[in-house]
This record gives sequence, C-alpha cells and structure tokens, in this order.
Amino acid sequence: MILRVILIVLCIIPPSLGAKELNQFSQIAIQHAGRKKPLTVFAREILLSLSGKDSIRTNEGEKIGSTDFVLSLWFHPEGWERQPVILVDSPVLRKDIGLDLHRKLFSFQQLQENTLFKDFALRHLHRSSTEGSSLKPEEKEAMAVSSRMKLFEELYSGEIFDVIPDSSDPTKKWVTVEKANLYYPQGLSDALTAIFDSMKRSYLKGEISKAQEEAAQFAKQIRDYSPRIYPAVDSLLFEHTYSVLDPWKWTLVCYVLASVVFLVTSGWKKELGYRIGWGLTVFGFLFHVYGFICRILIAGRPPVSNMYESVIWVSFGAILFSLIFEAIYHSHFFLVASTPFAAVCMLIVESQPLIFDPTIQPLVPVLRNNFWLTIHVLTITLSYAAFALALGLGHIYLWNSFRNPEFGNFQRGILAKYIYRSLQIGVFLLATGTILGGVWANYSWGRFWDWDPKETWALITLLCYLVVLHGRIARWWGEFGLAIGSIFCFLSVLMAWYGVNFVLGKGLHSYGFGSGGLGYVLVYVLLEIVFVFYSVVQYRLRKKEGQNPPPSPIEV
Repeated sequence: MILRVILIVLCIIPPSLGAKELNQFSQIAIQHAGRKKPLTVFAREILLSLSGKDSIRTNEGEKIGSTDFVLSLWFHPEGWERQPVILVDSPVLRKDIGLDLHRKLFSFQQLQENTLFKDFALRHLHRSSTEGSSLKPEEKEAMAVSSRMKLFEELYSGEIFDVIPDSSDPTKKWVTVEKANLYYPQGLSDALTAIFDSMKRSYLKGEISKAQEEAAQFAKQIRDYSPRIYPAVDSLLFEHTYSVLDPWKWTLVCYVLASVVFLVTSGWKKELGYRIGWGLTVFGFLFHVYGFICRILIAGRPPVSNMYESVIWVSFGAILFSLIFEAIYHSHFFLVASTPFAAVCMLIVESQPLIFDPTIQPLVPVLRNNFWLTIHVLTITLSYAAFALALGLGHIYLWNSFRNPEFGNFQRGILAKYIYRSLQIGVFLLATGTILGGVWANYSWGRFWDWDPKETWALITLLCYLVVLHGRIARWWGEFGLAIGSIFCFLSVLMAWYGVNFVLGKGLHSYGFGSGGLGYVLVYVLLEIVFVFYSVVQYRLRKKEGQNPPPSPIEV
C-alpha cells in the first residue's frame, strides 16, 4: 500500500526527470550481487563500478548513458573492448604502468595488453595474500582495476546477465537467456528466446519503442510463469524511479543553497535570509526523508549497513536535531550550524561513488537481526549527528567571538548553552549505543567486549566527550574551552567513524571496511587544528590586552 502511494506521488514529478532512461527495460529483473533489481538500476551500478560515472563518452565523442551502455554490451559487445570505460584512478599507478597521466579511463584491450600492469598486478596479488591491508594505495588501486577488468569480461561474455529464475525454487541462482531450457519447458524457453532475439534486433536497428514493448513482453512472460519469484511491476518501477530521481542529489542542492543563503545574509537581511534558508532546509529534509523511505522499502532494512548509508544518516540526524532545537529555542544558530555539515556529507557521497558505494547490498549474516541493527547502529550514528551539531555551533562561537564585534556576552552564553545541550545528547546516545553494541556482540560473537578497534575507538570517543562535559561542570574551563572541546573531540568521532574502517581496516567490523579519501580527511583535520590554534592565540591576545569578556551570566 505504501509503495503504491509513493508511486502515485511520483507521477506528479515531471516526466523529463526520467526522459533519458529506457523505462520499459526496467521491467526486466536481473539477479546480481545477491539481489533482484531492475535492469536499469543494474546498468547504473555497473557503469559506476567500471568508470565511477553514470555515463561515458566513446572514442567517437558520443555520450552513452548507463542503460544504453549495458544493453549495447548485452546485445552486441564487439568493439566495446576498445572503448575507454575502465577507471584507473591512481596517478601513481598510471605513471608506474606507463599510462597517460592526463586520462583516467582506459579500454579493456589497452589494459590487457599492458605488460607493466600485468607484472604489477602479479606482484600485488602475492603481497595481498601475505600482507593484506598494508598494501600501498596504488597497489589497492591495481586490485580494484583488476576487479573492473573481470567485471567487464563478464559483461562482454554475457554471463553476468542472469534474468531467468527457476520457477520452482527461489533459492536457485538465476541463469542467462541462453540457458532458459534448464528451468523452463522447451516451448516456453523457445518463446522467450524468440522474444529476446526480436528485442535485440529492434534495439540494434534503433527501433527503441518497439524494443521497449518487447522488453515489457519478455518480462511479463517470465513473471507469468514464475509469479512467486519474479519481482512485481510496481516494485521494479519504484526502484527504477528512485534511481532516476536520485533524491540525494536534490537534498544536496537544497542544503547547499540554504548554506549559501545563510552565509550571504549573515551581515544584512538576517531575518529574510533565515526564512529562505529555513524553507530550503525543510525542502532538503523532505527529500532526505523520501530517500530513506525508498531505500528502506527497497532493501527491507534500516539504511545504515555501510559507510555510504551512515554518512547520509548522520547528515539527516544533524538536520533533524537542528530542526527540533529550532522549534524549542526559536534560535537561528542551529540551522546555520547544521546545513553546511549536511551539505558537505551529501556532496561527499554524491561525488565519490567508488569510495562510498551507493548500491543496495544484502546484509552480511551478523547484521541480519534488524532489531539489533536498528537500535545499536542508529543510536551510535545519531550520536555522531549530535556531535556534528555541536561542532558547527563551536565554529560559530569561536568565529563570532573574534570577528564579529556585535557578538556580545549574552549571545556567547546562549551558544555555549546550545553546545552543551548538543554534547549531552551525543554522550547519552553514544553511551547507550556502546552498551547495546556489547549486548549485540554477546548475542552474535559470544562476548561483550574484545577490544576490537571499533569498540576501542567508540570508548575513546565517549571518554573524550565525558572529559569535556565534566571539565565544564568542574569549572576547569569555561565557554571558550567548551567550544574548543566540541571541535577537537569530533576528531575522535572521525577516527571511530572513518579511520577504523578506511585507515586501520582491521577488526570484527569488516563489513564496513573501505578505502580512499584519506587525503581529504587529513586536510580537514589540519584545517581544524589550524583554526583551533588561531582561536587560542586570539583568545590569549585579547586576555592579555584586557579585552576578554567577563563570564556569561547564563548557566550552562
């Protein structure tokens, strides 16, 4: 019922949003990576995996979308081995194997004939079997390129196109059209092959409308024979629309615009700017909610099983907390603090599909208890959202304290109160999530605590924030120290959230591991250290000159 309501709402969206996609081909389901998905979604995921983009340009300069790319390889693969579709992202690797440093995409044939790459890959395979995560970045990239080449081979041979299910056994692996007679009677398999061949001919002749009609007919015939196994039309259309609409892109646009409006109107028309920014933030938040609803309905689970989903969830939590606080305190600070963070998070996941994999994957066995997955992971990541809000508020406090002469003691006291409240919520959620994680660990692995890197850094992060809160109560430091702590302690969140999975790459939480992005993170950490150092220097100078403001009368 919910699915149908959302589909009706989507009908209001202008058709031009999906005009470039071949919609009827979305009715063909394909089994891939442990899941049944529309062919159009499969195509987008495949091209992202190969090239890091959802469209490519051929040697002739023609722009090809993901669906056309996959259909062309399926129906007539000859010639694609010479097209630049495989990403080699590392400039060090490109230099080592003699590739053009100014290009990132290369053909399968070009890489296959590159003897330097073959030698490099062989050395890498030996090291990866003995040293694992200690591989250099270029060696990890060589491993990724080898995987992309293998994927291209599967596409080129057609063995990846598993579109025929066994009507009697949902657990059996699907097969290609050429093997339909393994599961279906001779008459039906011949009929399916005939429709498929006709669809192929129509597509290659450029008769796209006819090819789409035959695609729908092909899917219908399989569905009629395997109604309990083949996905319903509504569910396939729903996932296709989610993929084409890409709600995260519109979320990013709204949050970026809101951040720009807040920045531009910070010196004039503050009230008007706040109202416009508030409206843009709410629109972005609604897209955020829509995206989560879609992903939950498609995956059948909470959307927090990998780094991509957790980044989106943390940005969602930061906006959610800021909207709640805005409703309680009627302050302008919360949205100003949270929207830039949310915008950066959405920009990262939208611009780095190879680092933050956007595909919907089945859960690994240890995560298949949705109850524990929901309460533990959501609680931990929501604490990150609260800490991110405190981070933004801390930046506002420090920046305005030294750069804005109109920022008085009362406003500083208000901001310190907001930082403190955000930290309280974050500490409560992190402590609760850590304890629940121990309970889940005992349920899954037979022990509450084992000093796994993820567990250890969660504890370190909790202790860091407890020190900041305790120091404020014990009057070891005042509002300025609280603002500094909200920024410095977030570096421990970054380590627990990103560092353990993407830098250390060790421990029992291996289902969240990945690689890439370290340079950007290090730049961010360096900028934060410089900003905090500058703030401390300014604070000391003002104190020495007797300009330091007296303590705020507002109690935190």
